[in-house]
Amino acid sequence: MRQNQNMPNAAERIRQICRYIEENASQPGVPTLQDLAQRAGLSRFQFQRNFQAIVGVTPKHYAEACRLRQLKTNLRHAADVTTAIYETGYGSSSRVYERADAHLGMTPKQYREGGSNQIITHATVDSPAGKMMIGATDRGICFVQFGRTREELLQALEKEYPAALLETMREPAPPSFRQWIGALTAHLSGRQPHLDLPLDIRATAFQMRVWNYLRAIPYGETRSYAQVAGAIGNAAACRAVAGACSRNPVAILIPCHRVIRGTGELGGYRGGIDTKKRLIERERAGVKNYNGMLEASS
Repeated sequence: MRQNQNMPNAAERIRQICRYIEENASQPGVPTLQDLAQRAGLSRFQFQRNFQAIVGVTPKHYAEACRLRQLKTNLRHAADVTTAIYETGYGSSSRVYERADAHLGMTPKQYREGGSNQIITHATVDSPAGKMMIGATDRGICFVQFGRTREELLQALEKEYPAALLETMREPAPPSFRQWIGALTAHLSGRQPHLDLPLDIRATAFQMRVWNYLRAIPYGETRSYAQVAGAIGNAAACRAVAGACSRNPVAILIPCHRVIRGTGELGGYRGGIDTKKRLIERERAGVKNYNGMLEASS
């Protein structure tokens, strides 16, 4: 069947479905894949493939993230936790608590209290890109940033998690923490281009879309804010993309330094423009070295 010329293209249809999911995040039940595909005017296979390629996650995961964002809002304003859960459209509180650690990084009650009693262990190390602080819960890394001093970085961690209990990493550090630091340092030295470390972070649905796309930008390459906005199906969201980059709590692991202005200027960076420049230059040099090694071995 030939497509109607007035029918929007696939990217626009996926964008409309994203808006539909967001607007109905609190409605009981989750639209099936077939329902969403029909609304988009695509087959289930085309819809699933196009949605994941454009958004970076499956329709189911996107819907869950939208509902979680609404739950976060309701937890801040509802009379109690139970009311917030049911106002968000969850059929039972037990299902929310079962999955809360994976999505909120804490229980709904802890989130309502601003992260109260969540323990974050942190350490500051000298890295090839300057002083770097790593913060982690028992579920994964929740903070990676660069700064001039340990004190400056600690203030940034406190601002990011104002109600958490912050503890300096004791020596000797647990093997997993040492492994994470080693992987980050190797990455910054150009010896480990790809990182796959456990994260414990919170995000809105939009931030998740941006951050997932950033993780797909190849090592040593950059994209403009406009290119990122277009890639996630919202070409007019350049400023929102920049905002999502600025709120990224885990530098390197979510490589927001790979996003620059369309003019070629670097734009802003939480760790400072000089750090952003060094990170980009190091990655480009790493790609050249890696290609040189391949040529030498061929």
